[in-house]
Amino acid sequence: MIRLRRLFHLVATLPLFALLAAVPVEAGDLRLEDFFKGKTYAYGSFGAITGLKRSFRVDLTGTVRGDVLTLREDFRYDDGERDTKTWIFTRTGPNTYSGTREDVLGATTVRVSGAIARFSYRVDLNPSGKPNVVRFFDKLELRPDGTLRNTALVTKFALPIARVKVNFARTLSGAQAIRP
Repeated sequence: MIRLRRLFHLVATLPLFALLAAVPVEAGDLRLEDFFKGKTYAYGSFGAITGLKRSFRVDLTGTVRGDVLTLREDFRYDDGERDTKTWIFTRTGPNTYSGTREDVLGATTVRVSGAIARFSYRVDLNPSGKPNVVRFFDKLELRPDGTLRNTALVTKFALPIARVKVNFARTLSGAQAIRP
């Protein structure tokens, strides 16, 4: 149960969700630094193959300096648990970013094509003990209404073990309206 709870905790905090907030822009103009500059909000849900389910809210604060977006995520889970994670995204090309976070192994490459961004990264769910590494596959989709949807598949040994959905908006009421 502790490992499942830890898995949920890490899975829920990674999608960045980590990564997205909605700003009304034209489809195809997906730029992380434009979306996350300032305050954004998200609601998400997590579901594991074991039946474990959790919901959460994320308040995001994005700071842009040159080609670097620093994105602080403050999580509030429905059971009262709280957590904070920080992504650092560096623009490496017209359609790519390099991303790091304190609990991600190495760096991830975010590739943007039109209104879609995709990236994959590994996380050790048990950093102080025997390694328990899982892989996340995130897809960020800019919606026509200006909101952003993040869906993530979590795998272990190439087998799916969990899914995460996170919907982002520029206002708290906007995020509440699209809560998954």
